[in-house]
Amino acid sequence: MSLQKKEPVAVITDSVSYYYESFLNALPRIALAIFIIVAGILLAQLITNFYRKRFLKKSDDPLMARFLAQSIKLVLIAIAVTLALKTAGLDDIAAGILTAVGGGAIVLGFAFQDIGKNFLAGIILAFNRPFNINDTIMIDTHFGKVKALSFRYTHIKTSDGRDIYIPNSDVLTKPVSNYTADGYFRHDFVVGIGYDDDLNKAIQIIENILASTEGIVQNDTHKSFVMEHELAASTINLKVFFWVNTIDYKVAANILKGRIINKVLTELSQAGMMLPGNVTELKMYGGQLDLPLKLRKDPIDRELDLKGK
Repeated sequence: MSLQKKEPVAVITDSVSYYYESFLNALPRIALAIFIIVAGILLAQLITNFYRKRFLKKSDDPLMARFLAQSIKLVLIAIAVTLALKTAGLDDIAAGILTAVGGGAIVLGFAFQDIGKNFLAGIILAFNRPFNINDTIMIDTHFGKVKALSFRYTHIKTSDGRDIYIPNSDVLTKPVSNYTADGYFRHDFVVGIGYDDDLNKAIQIIENILASTEGIVQNDTHKSFVMEHELAASTINLKVFFWVNTIDYKVAANILKGRIINKVLTELSQAGMMLPGNVTELKMYGGQLDLPLKLRKDPIDRELDLKGK
């Protein structure tokens, strides 16, 4: 009985001793592996910072440069972890991790389809996209300036100060309107003059304003002009088209539009143009000659009349 009781104890003791000695023998390799991981992370951060400082200033595409910097950092960290596992004598574990990652990617691809779509869309957008940093764009109903592109979302800042993070899959699949791709944008507005006013004179006044106002772009490609737009009930509506530079679309371009409208209204008024508002015409049917109107006295006047009686 005593021998049977000692045998399991001896097996456990021998196993503990064996694993303890194996751990002591592997301890230097484990320490070296930890050092490699820490050094790899620090080196990846150092290289990434160096890349950002030296190349982002010279790059014509800041979004691409930042995206590549993030990619380089992740690749370097993955290499450091793989080397650390091999140094620790865990080659089988490293191979198992790579296999698990491959198999897990398939499983996670079904479980997290949105994350996978955004990640792949981010890679595609990094190399082929319809905007650059600080471009003013509209995606779906979101309007603002592009601030950053990451693996999962595109960051834009709206004109009222909100930060919106749009999933890259939406950016890739929905229409994107870029207001500053070539640096020009065409504004327009409508102004109405009376039917008795001189139409050609009004058009000439507005064209002179467009030609003499600083900030309006005039060249062979971008031409400003005025056209007869609509014969409204009480006005002849003229539509004014003019091109502006869109480096600062949300401030400078809109301020310039306000200045043009102010000049047009002022000079047309000084030229004797009527600039009428909407006129409502009343028609009477059935042979009726008088308007069926009844005037009501003010309550105070009515009270005075009652007191006088």
